[in-house]
Amino acid sequence: MTRSEASAWFLTHSERGNPDTQLDETADAGTAWTQGNSVVPLIDGGSYYQRLVDELSELEAGDSVYFADWRGDRDELLTAGGPSVGDLLATLAQRRVDVRGLIWRSHPEMFSFSEGSNRRLEEAINRHGGEVLLDQRVRPFGSHHQKLLIVHRMRPARHDVAFVGGIDLCHGRRDDSRHGGDSQAPAMDHRYGPRPPWHDIQLEIEGPAVAQLELCFRERWDDPAPLDDRNPWRALLSHVSREPRRPTPFSGPIRVPPAAGGHQVQVLRTYPPRQRPYPFARRGERSVARALVKAIRRARSLIYIEDQYLWSAEVAQVLAAQLREHPGLRLIAVLPRFPDVDGVFSGPPNRIGQVTALAVLRRAGGDRVGIFDLENESSGPIYVHAKVCIIDDTWAMVGSDNFNLRSWTHDSELSCAVLDPTLDLRPPQDPGGVGDGARVLARSLRLTLWAEHLGRDADDGSMLDPIESLALWRSAAAQLTAWHRGGRPGPHPACRVMDHQPAPISRDERRWVFPLYRTIYDPDGRRRTDRRGGHF
Repeated sequence: MTRSEASAWFLTHSERGNPDTQLDETADAGTAWTQGNSVVPLIDGGSYYQRLVDELSELEAGDSVYFADWRGDRDELLTAGGPSVGDLLATLAQRRVDVRGLIWRSHPEMFSFSEGSNRRLEEAINRHGGEVLLDQRVRPFGSHHQKLLIVHRMRPARHDVAFVGGIDLCHGRRDDSRHGGDSQAPAMDHRYGPRPPWHDIQLEIEGPAVAQLELCFRERWDDPAPLDDRNPWRALLSHVSREPRRPTPFSGPIRVPPAAGGHQVQVLRTYPPRQRPYPFARRGERSVARALVKAIRRARSLIYIEDQYLWSAEVAQVLAAQLREHPGLRLIAVLPRFPDVDGVFSGPPNRIGQVTALAVLRRAGGDRVGIFDLENESSGPIYVHAKVCIIDDTWAMVGSDNFNLRSWTHDSELSCAVLDPTLDLRPPQDPGGVGDGARVLARSLRLTLWAEHLGRDADDGSMLDPIESLALWRSAAAQLTAWHRGGRPGPHPACRVMDHQPAPISRDERRWVFPLYRTIYDPDGRRRTDRRGGHF
């Protein structure tokens, strides 16, 4: 794909809207993205964890591992027989591999957060010579939500590699396409069972984009703001866990890896404006939101989304406007059947944003909008944690961001948008009808995901045509619904999709739920002028 063709999908430097970052200075000349990359989607946590074991086990003294996470569990097994996350990274640190990590400090576990587990992972690695920091340099009620791991080798013959997406190094993530769940289960709503099935995705990237992802890590690492508010209790915990008071500076410039393939990759982030500004984003950065808005406005045939939330009327309006403008456009979204926490008081704030957003979409698109959830062959609901958007089989984005205001404006997020120069010549060759053509990576990713969800082979030609795709999903959902209503005779059908019907919110609940939702669950990190103007 030529530079001019890619610029119709990717953000330009000015469109990124962040003059403080050096990210675009490391891009290809005259662009805000890199080419020459190899991008491989890793579907579900088991495949990602196996690749981590393969890559990390080979590292030697002088090599480096940098990672950023929302949550980490030191005892999470990367394969059925181990090693665990903590043991593997601690062993690398003992081997004099430079192991550095940034994990959100989080909040106490008594409030269903992960401060304790994150600190235990930090201690396990730092005790053996690593340098892991609990990072609370966020807005009030905010978090660091990025999921990134970079492997840098001193041996120049071996390519560096980065992994970016939605998968944390923690309990519950090691599942596969059968979705039997991780034996090390997280605490979730009881309807997900004792081993909640978990669907997710990570990208494996080689090539020049790895240097940009490393810069994202370095920018956060070098932020001179205090890691935490340093109250006496947390200061004591930081001392016990051997957390450095100041991060060790990096010793040299970033090495840009050689070309490894043909994919074009744009690295995108969310950083909110803070009272003490990020030096690399003094007014914040909302390139994730801006990239999605730009790509959605180019959609003509099919927008396919997998998302943990799909919250917020403001975010839904971006999709709704495109549905209204283009009557041939269809939207398919795959969401969790239930929130991960769905109690009497926690459930309504978790649902109200989605109920509102789905109403906006259905008013705009009518029967051109299909919202689905998933179950495994035991009829257990699958928790969809993936963050994927594919448009017209041309452009794809995978990362840590969800379709909600929190991800688009308030927390730190990291995603990659990908364009593949290789055309997919199977009909329809140009689903969008604007001359961009279907591309191998975007279409192959969609078909792989659909094969898992619809119980079909990835080469099944019936899934190719976006125009017919929604009917295919509705037929599968109707088949599974009929099987349930008929008393579940015989084995579970091959398909896994059901129409998504979130529990409604009563009028009385809205009175107390909506203020809580807007301030705690899905806060808006934009400045007031941007909010009033509806700008991302």
